[in-house]
Amino acid sequence: MNMVQIASALSDIFKEPLKEEEQRKLVFWVDKDQEFTEEIDELVIDGVKVHSLTDKNQFYTKHLLEEEDSASSYLIYTNLDLSVEDNWLADTVLYSKTFYADRISLILSDLHIDPSLRMTVKKYERFFKNKDRFRKFAAFGIGTFTEEMIELSIMSVLCNLKTPNFEDVLKTILMDTLDDAENKYLSLIERFFDLDVFWSYVANYCGYEREVKTLKTLFIHLSVTAFSHSVDEKYLTGLNDFIAKRSKTNALVFIDHWMHHKSDYSRFNDYIEIVEQEITISQMINASPLEEFKQSDIFPYIDRAIIIHIANSLIEKLEDYEEYKKLIKLRRVKHYYEKYAAVYEALFYTVKMHEFYNEHRQGITGIQAIDVYEAYINNYYKMDSYYRKFYVAYDEDTNHELLKKLKEMVENLYSKWFMGELSSHWSLTVRSEMTAQWTLPGIQRQQNFYSSVIAPHMQNNERVFVIVSDAMRYEVGMELAERLNSETTGISEMQNMLGVVPSVTKLGMAALLPHRTLDFDKDGKVLVDGKDSSGLENRKKIIESKIVDSIAFNFRSVFSMNKAARRETFKGKKLIYLYHDTIDAVGDNASTETSTFNAVETALNELSDLVKIIRDDLSGTNIYITADHGFLYQRDALEESDKIEKEAIEAIEIKRRYILSKEKREVSGQLAIDLTSVVENEEQLTAYVPNATIRYKIQGSGVNFVHGGASLQEVVIPLVSFKNKRSGQRGSQAIRKVDIKLTTTTRKITNSIFNLEFFQTEKVEDKMVPRTVLIYMADQDGEILSNEETIIGDRPFDNPADRTFKLRFVLKSITYDRSKTYYLMIKDTETGMVTDKIPYSINLGIVSDFDF
Repeated sequence: MNMVQIASALSDIFKEPLKEEEQRKLVFWVDKDQEFTEEIDELVIDGVKVHSLTDKNQFYTKHLLEEEDSASSYLIYTNLDLSVEDNWLADTVLYSKTFYADRISLILSDLHIDPSLRMTVKKYERFFKNKDRFRKFAAFGIGTFTEEMIELSIMSVLCNLKTPNFEDVLKTILMDTLDDAENKYLSLIERFFDLDVFWSYVANYCGYEREVKTLKTLFIHLSVTAFSHSVDEKYLTGLNDFIAKRSKTNALVFIDHWMHHKSDYSRFNDYIEIVEQEITISQMINASPLEEFKQSDIFPYIDRAIIIHIANSLIEKLEDYEEYKKLIKLRRVKHYYEKYAAVYEALFYTVKMHEFYNEHRQGITGIQAIDVYEAYINNYYKMDSYYRKFYVAYDEDTNHELLKKLKEMVENLYSKWFMGELSSHWSLTVRSEMTAQWTLPGIQRQQNFYSSVIAPHMQNNERVFVIVSDAMRYEVGMELAERLNSETTGISEMQNMLGVVPSVTKLGMAALLPHRTLDFDKDGKVLVDGKDSSGLENRKKIIESKIVDSIAFNFRSVFSMNKAARRETFKGKKLIYLYHDTIDAVGDNASTETSTFNAVETALNELSDLVKIIRDDLSGTNIYITADHGFLYQRDALEESDKIEKEAIEAIEIKRRYILSKEKREVSGQLAIDLTSVVENEEQLTAYVPNATIRYKIQGSGVNFVHGGASLQEVVIPLVSFKNKRSGQRGSQAIRKVDIKLTTTTRKITNSIFNLEFFQTEKVEDKMVPRTVLIYMADQDGEILSNEETIIGDRPFDNPADRTFKLRFVLKSITYDRSKTYYLMIKDTETGMVTDKIPYSINLGIVSDFDF
């Protein structure tokens, strides 16, 4: 404000009408900073006398105004503090008007800051000179100012925040860079605020007190102090200088909030990798008991140490498998799990395979073929699934050295032990019981699929969808059935069939078609009722010849249609065959066979989507998903002992896993299966298949993925039946997530560090699916006041004690109002909805961060 503006403002004041008790106008212009001492003598206001008040003429001024000239209007200019008690003019000031025109006074006035805070505003005058900074400061809309609020607001403006918050100030500064000289926010604080004041706030907030202060040592201090909450400090003796002596809880909450931020966590991850190298945290963790740090979640090396511990324990044949699984599941809710997810997944299934081995180390049992078959469909198939899931995880990070170690263990367990034991035992029972008659008591044969499963629907005039997934073996079908049960309101059931031999596409596909007869011609072509069954078009003709209102399609055609096109295409059709080939297309190709298990993952997603399309777009009620055959696959290169020379025999067809021949004789190391019980067999064919998982030595690549033989993985055919049940229909079950409930009964918090217990109210099974929740303390405005903890409620146990969770929470070190209500928030992470909001009172007494 210049003198022209001041003169105008003063003139307006003197022109105001006199109040009832006034005879004239007296205005005291207080200019504490003496900005206008030189201009005051030149100030002219019509009808107003100007007088300067100093510390030497107070009595004279009082005499002037009250005795010499009690009628004239006066502007009294002064730089004195008129509020002091020994002021001669105190009573005159009371009935007069006070005017301020210095910059600080105007700031105080515009922001409604009490004049008592003048020196604070004066200290940061340079900050307020900028209009943009002033506007942002004013936009905070602070109701009542204190010195602390002014300073906090200035720092918040400099850090470009929308609300004053020191935690956000600190994170914003640290997010920029840990290099003090390059940090733009620290530079702004130095120019327009006060670095020493900033560091004093840091000290009060998180107990960081060092003679030489840097952002890097501050970050180490925050990280190590947060880490010390979950590890006894006796194991951190080398880091004592970085552990706060006060306000420790704020460090944990600060780090926890940063780690949980949806995007800012990546900068934290970059910093912590550098820090853990610098402070050699690995040495301390390796020298500490695992139990001491397994709950910790600050340094990524913790996860590496846990992974190494489990892997080494497996190598050393320590059989504490339950503890290993608990450790892996515990780490799922921790910050770095996603980074090591592939390794953890691979490790988990390695543990499961060791566990399986431990349960069956006496060998694969079963006196008769049916015993081995039933043991496979009820239990042994799991080993195929563990092996597959290991490699799905392995393929995400194939360069990881530890995974390579696990791979050796997995191959020894699966290829050498399990497949050796199972296939050899199965081959023995097949040789003694099934070569003359390829059948098992009580087990449905693949050739009877249509007559036993589909024909009754046709007789009842019911619509049926059949999905045939090429090479979907039994363990994959099991996973699909479980997925459909947990993702849909329909009912999914798993059955099985004994597949045909040789277990090849041309025969398996034909066996699933409606037919009276099934046979090979002299060239090895498969005939259905005397007709060529190779290829989609021929199969389509065969289906349509049996059922007029029928159709056959490749699944990709269905995916490429929109809803209207699908409805039009399948309108009026009673029998629909859909052919799916994702697994076989990848596995049965030498250049892509290493991606077989990833193809299975893709296939599972496609099949699940296909069922939902049939249900939602086509109103399909009866759906069957099956396969033509399964497959054998091992990742490691086969040894010479895994291959045999093909027999010198007159053959119609020779492949990796079978020979079709009219000759019938015993061949060493092979099973000679009479095909009369499989097809009409007018050519009197015998299928020769190598024992166990042996392959024939023939030219060409692509030997790891095979089918055509008689192993359980090839001939146990999954049959998933899906019956769509809409919500409200009899037998329908709604999909529900399990609930996570607080079981701790007290609703009063008296310590800033406290434990709470939670309970997963139902076990996970069928339509009762997992729920993941985020839990934290918040105030009435929703501000998070504690660390955030996660529970993955996916436990399948009957015993309620096995579905309990104990979590530790730490409150910010702030003042809590014992008369206010705070809330424990339980939030579903998938939906973001609050599932429970539990009121608490907080009374921390004298201090808020002692941990007794």
